[in-house]
Amino acid sequence: MNAGEVSEKSKSAFSALAPLEAILFDVDGTLCDSDPIHHIAFREMLQEIGFNGGVPINEEFFVQNISGKHNDDIAAVLFPDDIEKGLKLCVDKEAHFRKLVKEKVEPIKGLYKLTKWVDDNGLKRAAVTNAPRPNAELMISTLGLADFFHHVIIGDECEHAKPAPDPYLKALELLNVSKDHTFICEDSVSGIKAGVAAGMPVVGLTTRNPENMLMIANPTLIIENYEDPKLWAVLKDLGKKAGDV
Repeated sequence: MNAGEVSEKSKSAFSALAPLEAILFDVDGTLCDSDPIHHIAFREMLQEIGFNGGVPINEEFFVQNISGKHNDDIAAVLFPDDIEKGLKLCVDKEAHFRKLVKEKVEPIKGLYKLTKWVDDNGLKRAAVTNAPRPNAELMISTLGLADFFHHVIIGDECEHAKPAPDPYLKALELLNVSKDHTFICEDSVSGIKAGVAAGMPVVGLTTRNPENMLMIANPTLIIENYEDPKLWAVLKDLGKKAGDV
């Protein structure tokens, strides 16, 4: 199978969703490539307190120890002997991140093409994220999507955050839709695992994580961004106006 082709297994998984009722979106790395902004915020905050002898953290350190992880886990990695200090830094970092978002955030390529398709087909939609609510709502608002989403579900406001399925199950409940007629867009192993555990097909985006890493979590489809022909190949059979894309 060529790289640009969709497997029969993926095609059938999406065909089985008809009639499509909803699409659920992660936020960081799925609506926008926010990792570079998180990296800047952590780098500046850690340098300020002399972490690693004042040497700025590089991208490799950020990817291995911080990117896509919950603040509890980040705190444990950065300050294993002082978790409270780590948690406070994570809280302060979120405020710094929000200052940077307005000037630096950009949508994933093709995002507005997909949101228009979702609108045109009258689908329900929710944002489902482990990000703190102020961060998530700021990113969504800055992208001009505050009126697009019917709900924003936050991992910490559920019994368990991703990679547990709870946030996605809560989204189904709030939207009053079936998992059999809904799919998910995600960009991390943790997020894909949450979607798969919730029983829905997951589209994995290689925004920051390579395909071979995402495949560990068993996504139904891997795409580069929302202009990827593989995505539109499976969407064309779904929705009232899917054939117009």
